[in-house]
Amino acid sequence: MLNAKPAIFYKNYFLIFIVLFIFGCAAQQPPQGGPRDQTPPKLVKAIPGNKTRNFNAKQIDLEFDEFIKLTNAYQEISMSPAMEKQPEYSSNKRKLKVEFKDTLQKNTTYVISFGKSIQDVNESNILKNFTYVFSTGNHIDSLSMTGTVTNTLTQEKEKDVLVFLFPVKQDTLFGKKKPAIFALTDSSGNFALNNLREDDYRIYALKEASPNKIFDNDNELIAFLKKPVHLRSDTSNIQLNLFRQDPDKFRVTEKRFDQDGKLQLIFNRGLIQPGIKVIYPANVDDRKQVTYTPTNDTASVYLRNMNFDSVRVAIYEKGKAIDTIYQLKRKNESFTRVLTASYNLGNDSKLKPGTDLKITANIPIESFDQSLITLNEDSVATNDFTIQKDTGNYKVLNLKYRWREQSRYELILNEGALTDVYGDKNKRLPSKKFQINKIENYSQLTAKITLPADTGKAYVVELLSEDKKKIQSNPITKSGSIVYKGILAAKYYIRVIYDDNKNGKWDSGNVKQRRQPEQIWLNEKLITLRPNWEAEEPITVPKEPIVP
Repeated sequence: MLNAKPAIFYKNYFLIFIVLFIFGCAAQQPPQGGPRDQTPPKLVKAIPGNKTRNFNAKQIDLEFDEFIKLTNAYQEISMSPAMEKQPEYSSNKRKLKVEFKDTLQKNTTYVISFGKSIQDVNESNILKNFTYVFSTGNHIDSLSMTGTVTNTLTQEKEKDVLVFLFPVKQDTLFGKKKPAIFALTDSSGNFALNNLREDDYRIYALKEASPNKIFDNDNELIAFLKKPVHLRSDTSNIQLNLFRQDPDKFRVTEKRFDQDGKLQLIFNRGLIQPGIKVIYPANVDDRKQVTYTPTNDTASVYLRNMNFDSVRVAIYEKGKAIDTIYQLKRKNESFTRVLTASYNLGNDSKLKPGTDLKITANIPIESFDQSLITLNEDSVATNDFTIQKDTGNYKVLNLKYRWREQSRYELILNEGALTDVYGDKNKRLPSKKFQINKIENYSQLTAKITLPADTGKAYVVELLSEDKKKIQSNPITKSGSIVYKGILAAKYYIRVIYDDNKNGKWDSGNVKQRRQPEQIWLNEKLITLRPNWEAEEPITVPKEPIVP
């Protein structure tokens, strides 16, 4: 009996040890999570090998370091020179097979460009700009072109832009057929086109809206060199400047009646001095109202009399009719309108000192009832304000008041305060609380512009926000100062347009006409304005660079 207790103790200890061991083993798991795989597949083996000379195989087998998939193979992959019968491309696990269906030419260097077709299975990481090169003779073409692609307006380098070549004798294929020789720019906007033969080439860059490698969309950005590249040796430092080309022919890209009853017209380009005239039905045009977006590429047509089943509208530019559209509408179709308003306040609900409060409705305003509009100053209603219709915008009312910086304001648009062009009145809108921004939060910038010595040339100086949105534009023809008064203390850029045709704005280029866009120079210095400060900034505009 004396040894019973120790025996029980050791027995229990052994059981505890077993339990802990089992749970300890169960808790051991492989590491979870970790960084996401961002590495594209890598080629580990090729049969025949890349850059094989005296090539005579019927197929190519490529093996990668991980499972792959082919995406849009027959759109992304191209072979130069092209073959009448395209090769067949297939993938299985880590392998990619290219089977030739046509006879290869003798003593010829072939380049297969895979574009963005090769991706890994797990994360869809793309193997960009991968090429396989071989020659049916004992020589491989080895010339190259390298350079950079820049956005003309932003002056920033552009990544993932398609850079491609057409031999001059095949340049008629531009805009009709995808190129056989191409590469994508890297994250720094650089490109390299390799294994090229001696020839004369046209070079282009294309930022696509639809990935078909053809310049066929008005929203795509294009770049080109004015003169062909006579490739006889490696060529570097090619500069391509992307721009959005103005369409050769005006057209209406979209037309519809919206839920509020307005006729919405969207154009493929902005219009200069736009105009809209309702041709049919009769007696509708004289009571219409039209508003345009700031870029004049969209028109909203408000028709007071909606008792018709179709409408015909003429579109004008600088007084000349350029198009006519026809739009159907059910005669008794009903529309839903909710009259709302927005205000010219900052994100912090602050109004710039010395300015009117702009009340912008979503539908043109026919009339307003000031007795139903309440303005509270420090919670006390005031009647000492006036409201006027804006002469340049049917949707805007200007509320004028002697604002006080320290006061708190609240605007209330009660039910029936606004009446739109259709006779509809607003429901009571949510009150808008705001304050007047402090005058010391604003600054003055004097840009002292020094132009090149050339006489007779014109320029446009633009003030840009930190995110490069245009704030103010000033055409100039001689050196001098531009004073920006009452601008919010923030960071700004200065951009200069070389205004070749002296029309006071930037003009795009045209590929078919071999006309480059007007050049732009961006002052790289980010100008910082402190509150309640007057700053001067010297800006020396360089001589316009020569267009290649």
